[in-house]
Amino acid sequence: MKVSLTDQLAELRGIESNYIDAWGKPMEVEPQSKHRILEAMGYDLKDEQQLQHQIQQESEQAWLEPLDPVMVKRQNEQLVIALRLPIELVNDEMILRIHTEQGAEVEQRVVAAEGELIDAAHIQDGEFQEYLIDVNQSLELGYHQLSLLAEDEDEIASMRLIIAPQACYKPEAIDRGQKVWGLSVQLYCLRSEHNWGIGDFSDLCYLLEQAAEQGAHFVGLNPIHALYPANPDACSPYAPSSRRWLNFIYLDVTAIDGFEQPEVQKLVNSSEFQARLGHLRNVDYVDYQGVTELKLQALDLLFEHYNQQYLKGNTRQNRSFKAFTEAGGESLQILACYDALQEHLKKQGKDYWGWPVFPKGLQEYHLPEVAKFRKAHGQRIKFYLFLQWQAALQLEKAHKLAEQKQMCIGIYRDLAVGVSEGSAEIWGNKALYATDASVGAPPDILGPLGQDWGLPPMDPQQLYRQQYQPVIDLFRSNMQSCGALRIDHVMALLRLWWVPKGNSAKKGSYVYYPVDDLLGILALESQRNQVLVIGEDLGTVPEEIRQTLASNGVYSYRVFFFEQAEDGGFFSPGHYPEQSMATLTTHDMPTLTGYWHCLDLELGKSLDLYPSEEILKELYDSRHDNKQRILDTLHGHGSVPEWMGRYVEQVGMSKELNHGLQLHMATGSSALLSLQLEDWLEMDKPVNVPGTSSEYPNWQRKLSKPLESVFSSEALQGLARGLTERRQNASDGE
Repeated sequence: MKVSLTDQLAELRGIESNYIDAWGKPMEVEPQSKHRILEAMGYDLKDEQQLQHQIQQESEQAWLEPLDPVMVKRQNEQLVIALRLPIELVNDEMILRIHTEQGAEVEQRVVAAEGELIDAAHIQDGEFQEYLIDVNQSLELGYHQLSLLAEDEDEIASMRLIIAPQACYKPEAIDRGQKVWGLSVQLYCLRSEHNWGIGDFSDLCYLLEQAAEQGAHFVGLNPIHALYPANPDACSPYAPSSRRWLNFIYLDVTAIDGFEQPEVQKLVNSSEFQARLGHLRNVDYVDYQGVTELKLQALDLLFEHYNQQYLKGNTRQNRSFKAFTEAGGESLQILACYDALQEHLKKQGKDYWGWPVFPKGLQEYHLPEVAKFRKAHGQRIKFYLFLQWQAALQLEKAHKLAEQKQMCIGIYRDLAVGVSEGSAEIWGNKALYATDASVGAPPDILGPLGQDWGLPPMDPQQLYRQQYQPVIDLFRSNMQSCGALRIDHVMALLRLWWVPKGNSAKKGSYVYYPVDDLLGILALESQRNQVLVIGEDLGTVPEEIRQTLASNGVYSYRVFFFEQAEDGGFFSPGHYPEQSMATLTTHDMPTLTGYWHCLDLELGKSLDLYPSEEILKELYDSRHDNKQRILDTLHGHGSVPEWMGRYVEQVGMSKELNHGLQLHMATGSSALLSLQLEDWLEMDKPVNVPGTSSEYPNWQRKLSKPLESVFSSEALQGLARGLTERRQNASDGE
């Protein structure tokens, strides 16, 4: 086979041949990696003749479609569309008609040949020509429909036309220079006197209220996407079943109307239930299986009453429920059906972890057998719809509370980079995903072996053909009930590291996405929902994309421990970009205590995460040097007491050092400062260890103290006052 043919195809499909790694070294992608990615995109590379036929078919298909599926333009940008027609039609007068989202209708008459000829091709014994046509219309922001009509008004073709703003939304306070701080937390890890062994939306309300009283302006959450009710131990918030919907496990069951019913109370007050509840509250790691069983037991009874009482007539509740399910559309129905189906298969003793192991007739949502299942199990599907509705109501209540407390951001949510292979999202739209590949990262500082996250990527060509609707839905749904959205691995808008199935994580390649279009849609949804956007731009990041993100109003994510100069010194937070969110650590890093005492390196060694003793020794040596530099920085800025030692060998982690680091960050120039609640509590165990699955209890460790006691601590109240004061001084330019 001619290598040039596959290389040409790889380039056409946006597969990178070379890249710069995290250490600044140029790297070349192995041909085998590119070939495997092309196969994951659906190309047959074993037969050169078949491959040429596929490429020809794709080319012909593009020529046979007069208009592109979708076009994204910024407001006030000149509208120019590409129009492809058989040569015999290029001199005919046609109508371009635009139905705007606002309900208006505008049109102009065009003759293709009067535009600029940019290409021509012979397709099926006929000549086709492509012209650029100026559209002389000024359109409002939004999603519009452009149609090409013949003289007799017959529609020839249509396309989606998206008009986007120049940049994402900024809250007024942030726009005028106010610098704020907030707390970030994994919602599941919250302990309280009232929850059922896992943090819930009522805990979130309490946390927001208390944080606001201490001067915080936001609470940042881990992804709260829908997971798997039938498989609770699949608990990673970054490997969800659907990113559009919520994890019902965060429901406060006691806050749902109907909890007071005698049959529910009888269950909950039984000695067995109370004993299990006490155990779930007291354990140091979330028992997802136990919590899910307990909540579903109570929710089953509660729904029985609620459905009978409210969801069968013309009640206020039923009208609200129906409006919610109607707005949720097919995506919500897919998730509820998937949850019910997994549960059903599990009860039957069949394989159920995900659609790849379902019976053949149930492996896609749009199959006839699934329709039969929906009809036969409508009541159970309604139950899962009900849980989504209640979760949305409870999250919205927390959002409203943040607004009442005049937090300028309130809740900030987190959008995961993908969904797991056995997800409802893929089950409902298989054409969109390359299931023979996975998203990950090439080797970098956090993961020297590279990372494979087990998340099948969206195929950029399919995303384009679906008129970007999947990402519109994603952005829009994740901007509900919040004031900011953090986009995990924001580089996914530009490129994703694809790892073909069976390859090691380092044997992948970057695949490029239509970044300008995706950023335009992000800006449109951000402005409409009045949500600030933060892009997690860590790892291997080309400098030009940072500039592109900044010009689109996306806030950078600056982690203190990564902000080092070439000489090894740490940049002062006063030099961070104003358009950024600064933080000390993340969920993928050790806590402050863990970092200072090298507990993460000790843990990594026990988990065999390092290829050799030499690499581990280098990491220890580097950590020692970094800690000394950090200590120098803190003393240089007067962020720690004079009495504290100046040599790292003499200084262990202490409350003074912990608070000094946090207060040091508060003097910085970033508009936002996010601090981990774990570090307020001086905890040592990490949330997540990248590169592990079952080796470490990721996403399970709870906070060391209940919420009620966190904010009663005089030391933490003093820390909060110091943070607020320094943020105000930074706002005033002091």
